[in-house]
Amino acid sequence: MTIAAVVLLIGYSADQFTKYLVVTHMQLGEVIWVLPPFLKWYSIRNPGAAFSMGEGYTWIFTVFMAIVAVGVLVMLPRVRSRLWGLALGGLLTGTLGNLTDRLFQPPGAGSGHVVDFVSVGNFAIFNIADSFIVCSVIGIVALLWFGVQMDGSRGEKAKEETAKDSAHDAEATPEPGKDAA
Repeated sequence: MTIAAVVLLIGYSADQFTKYLVVTHMQLGEVIWVLPPFLKWYSIRNPGAAFSMGEGYTWIFTVFMAIVAVGVLVMLPRVRSRLWGLALGGLLTGTLGNLTDRLFQPPGAGSGHVVDFVSVGNFAIFNIADSFIVCSVIGIVALLWFGVQMDGSRGEKAKEETAKDSAHDAEATPEPGKDAA
């Protein structure tokens, strides 16, 4: 849980600080080139989800983010794996970063627009919280794929497959000095 707290502290602070800088120092629609022509800061407000989908349903995203945040907070005390702590800490960071915008950015509480500003090439415009969410979801999928439990152990399925592979290898390998029939 410690790693999740560190990720949350650093990530949430970076997300909110960069959004503060964008809101206070850039006009809506303003562009500042960082690494032309690849990377620019482009100040926009996003009322929807990824790629501005779901505009007009901002309150649904607010409720969903609150549910995700509570779910992660409920799961974190059971986490003993650093990788799970990292992944869930990142998910909580991104969720709380964008939830803060939904609650406190105009046009109003619960329906606020998310501050987005990172623009890479012709890809969607996003923020640090979005990056934490995407990377964390990829990490969670990988942990589940490889059967890593929240306590850091491998899942029963992985253990069974390893046992089957070992048994199969033992059957297929002849003892030294004996020919396979």
